[in-house]
Amino acid sequence: MNFRIEWHDRLGSTNSTLRNRFYNQHIKDALLIAAREQTDGRGRQQRTWISPPNGGLYASFFLETHAPLIQIPSLTMALALAVSDYLNSQGIRAAPKWPNDVLVGEKKICGILSERVEQELRQGIIVGIGLNINMTQAEANEIDRPATSILVESNQARSPDEVLKELLPQINFWIDRWKNGGFEAIREIWTEKAGPIGKPISVRDGDLRQTGTLAGFGTHGELLFQTASGVETIWSGDIE
Repeated sequence: MNFRIEWHDRLGSTNSTLRNRFYNQHIKDALLIAAREQTDGRGRQQRTWISPPNGGLYASFFLETHAPLIQIPSLTMALALAVSDYLNSQGIRAAPKWPNDVLVGEKKICGILSERVEQELRQGIIVGIGLNINMTQAEANEIDRPATSILVESNQARSPDEVLKELLPQINFWIDRWKNGGFEAIREIWTEKAGPIGKPISVRDGDLRQTGTLAGFGTHGELLFQTASGVETIWSGDIE
């Protein structure tokens, strides 16, 4: 994809900005909006995403596609592989976590949020990436879940502009894989990095928490969860 990049000093949310652009203007495929600060960043289930000035990469892009809604989760997973590959190339041992996170050990370093947009004959997906870059250990300690950053893991501050430039080849690679085969095109590497099969896990969705083992992933990236009563299909939730 030939990304057209817009940098902004400050936005409420890059996802919201791009969504508003889609419905109110004629935006083109591969438009990417990045901000050096977000004042209203959001993750899954309306969780707040801490977005201090130059503390991370806060970016969203628009991918024009007629892919059905059911394929959106696997695109999110493909982007998690992109970020994971990039971090590993920088000497940071990262791995994707179902459905939309990237971890270093047990600490979250990146979250990805995707949503489908549709208007008349135009359809597409907006993908938002929040990658912690210059978050300090003290700032990470203030978050209610274990978190880390490129700075914490490498002891090196980085420019968000530089990180985005270095990340784009990985994003392009994994988007192409996804376009050519959906989840099946990324299944093997995803299962290898996010598994292993048979791993004991707990899945929480709201107030419901279930314990079992990882049985694999379905046709579109849905979690297959082995419990005492059989294999269940999980489309959303948090692995604990």
